[in-house]
Amino acid sequence: MASRATSPDDGGRPLTGRTVLICFIAFFGVVFGANFLLVRAAVTSFGGVETESAYKAGLAFRQESEAAAAQDARNWKVEAHVEPGRLDVAARDAQGRPLADVALTAVLQHPTDRRLDVTLDPVPVSAGLWRASDEVTAGQWELVIEFSRDGERLFRSTNRVIVR
Repeated sequence: MASRATSPDDGGRPLTGRTVLICFIAFFGVVFGANFLLVRAAVTSFGGVETESAYKAGLAFRQESEAAAAQDARNWKVEAHVEPGRLDVAARDAQGRPLADVALTAVLQHPTDRRLDVTLDPVPVSAGLWRASDEVTAGQWELVIEFSRDGERLFRSTNRVIVR
């Protein structure tokens, strides 16, 4: 004698293999659909790529090492003060003289999303002193300061700063 499962109330529909199959397929269809949407959202919204090509970054490592050694040999003293709406950078050479004839670039890089990076436009205020205004917003940033002369980078500094 074969028995069939029925719903608790009398006269309910029997639970057949077809019903179980449909419930099984519907359950995994919802799970796969949700996973697809979440993975798609994660992949399309991630902007925090550290480097576009690890191979090219590896090739540039030797040049960066040599540039860092040359920078250390110059013994420049560079100080930066960051607050909302303002960046001040003061730079002196090894003898304490203000740096002259150098170009300064400054960038506030967002730690997790490169799309939020802010390129600052520092202008010389006096010998060895630069100021960028109005572009500095509150938050946590990587402050990248570079000095160059005739297209050659002479100094690079990257520091985590919190602007309040």
